[in-house]
Amino acid sequence: MKYTADEIRQYVAEEDIKFLRLAFCDIFGSQKNISILPDELERALTYGIAFDASAVPGFGDEVHSDLFLHPDTGTLCMLPWRPDHGRVARMFCHVLRPNGAAFDADCRALLRQAVADAEQMGISFSFGTEMEFYLFRRDDNGEPTRIPYDNAGYMDIAPEDKGENVRREICLTLEQMGIRPECSHHEQGPGQNEIDFRYSDPLTAADNAVTFRAVVNSVAVRNGLAADFSPKPLADKPGNGMHINISAKSRDGEDVMPRIIAGILSHVAEMTVFLNTREESYHRFGSSKAPRYISWSSENRSQLIRIPAAQGEYRRAELRSPDPLCSPYLAFTLLIRAGLDGINRRLVLPDAADVNFYTAPASVRAQFHTLPETLEDAKTAAAGSEFIAQCLPDSIIRPYTC
Repeated sequence: MKYTADEIRQYVAEEDIKFLRLAFCDIFGSQKNISILPDELERALTYGIAFDASAVPGFGDEVHSDLFLHPDTGTLCMLPWRPDHGRVARMFCHVLRPNGAAFDADCRALLRQAVADAEQMGISFSFGTEMEFYLFRRDDNGEPTRIPYDNAGYMDIAPEDKGENVRREICLTLEQMGIRPECSHHEQGPGQNEIDFRYSDPLTAADNAVTFRAVVNSVAVRNGLAADFSPKPLADKPGNGMHINISAKSRDGEDVMPRIIAGILSHVAEMTVFLNTREESYHRFGSSKAPRYISWSSENRSQLIRIPAAQGEYRRAELRSPDPLCSPYLAFTLLIRAGLDGINRRLVLPDAADVNFYTAPASVRAQFHTLPETLEDAKTAAAGSEFIAQCLPDSIIRPYTC
């Protein structure tokens, strides 16, 4: 539910809310927050709450360290896993400088601007994520192990699938927060799970992805488990992906998706370091249905971009390379910018690659470009990219590429 500032004041008083978490993300997509008491709500809404930006990765140094969190009143939600008495609510925030100017490394603001620029062109984007994670046991001291919670396989059921109740609890918690999961199931790896989301506007979808990671971690702890979103938790098992479903509509009714997909294919190598931030991300590519080649096709799960079999409002393009540790705000920003570039330059979508890259001969694979093979390769591609320089400030590019 979307609230106005006046409705938030009333809600806080009526619902016995004792703590308000003002949330934001660093440039790498890790959620941060500061908790305030209700007495400080008025100050937060009027002036913002100051914090030490020099202590947040990518947010600067000690010279200009003061930044302010201004609540986005449309993002208020209760945290259901906190106590019923003395309840806790959360709002995502705009990050501003002391003079009220937007902070250039606020990835949420970058996404808002990309959405606004798309709307100016008459294009509206929607995103939905499919996020995978492992559940591992904890040892006698409560520390995470690398022992999977179960040994079930793809879409298995209980009793082999021990994660069934955990996924149910995650989905019910998300529903209580106003977030709508679409489906959930056991994935291929032992202890590996997936929960998918219905499409939303870009900012809501990014907020939901960040919230989802927090909910999964909290529910896992409550069940004596450890959740792991890293791209390759077990070297010899399938990695975790964050498939991003993209759809777009043009105000004049034109089918813009072919040009958007062409734009993404054109720039995906340059943006990969922002979608896949760790060295082990690149160990995931090319195996267990994770893509390696820059290509697209209908339904084919060996492709970088897959066009799933769907009708009407469910038609979309699925980008299969990102992993769940990326910043969804940066990922969606770059995908929108690449799509708009494809529209502006009237790029033509190349022919579909109707081959299975996992079994195709080397002579066929050699006809296609690949994603960067290592993190260093991805950094180099981004550092030398005119497209990335136009889309992101240097304060974000430098920490990702140095």
